[in-house]
Amino acid sequence: MRVLIAGFAALAAAPAFAAEAGEGGLTPFAGDFGTALWTLLIFGIVVFILGRYAWKPVLGGLQARERFIRDSLEEARRDRTEAQARLKEYSERLDRARAEASGIVDEARRDAEAVKRRIESEAAAEANRTIVRARREIELAKEGAVKELYAVSARLTTELAGKILRREISPADHERLIRESIDRLAGGAH
Repeated sequence: MRVLIAGFAALAAAPAFAAEAGEGGLTPFAGDFGTALWTLLIFGIVVFILGRYAWKPVLGGLQARERFIRDSLEEARRDRTEAQARLKEYSERLDRARAEASGIVDEARRDAEAVKRRIESEAAAEANRTIVRARREIELAKEGAVKELYAVSARLTTELAGKILRREISPADHERLIRESIDRLAGGAH
């Protein structure tokens, strides 16, 4: 339609163009009615052909492009809204995961502290048992050493007594003297 309006405007301006062209040349705007008629007829045919076969596909392509752009913009808006919703959801999940991880770390610290206290108390109990056992062993060793000391002292005493008496003591006398010496030493030590 715009093309038709432009064509009629050009025809209306034809006399002005003819004046500019001068008198010697043949132009469609020279003022000859036959030429103008043929020009209009050819122009109408061209407009009809273009309108029927070229402008509809071009206009259809432009309208399809416009629909595509509009649909793309709408899809982009939906995608952006969806992405914002997902981002919010992921942020919330991340916050929950951080809180959960923090809780797990705190629980692990508490568990580690409890294990540490348990190990320390077990170690202290084992150390106390070891000390008690060592004291018992020391006491037994001390008693054994004292008995051995008594036995050695008694033997030395009997040997010394035998030398002093210058006679040999029989094994039975020797044992009797050792027992008596041990009994006297044991009685005097306690």
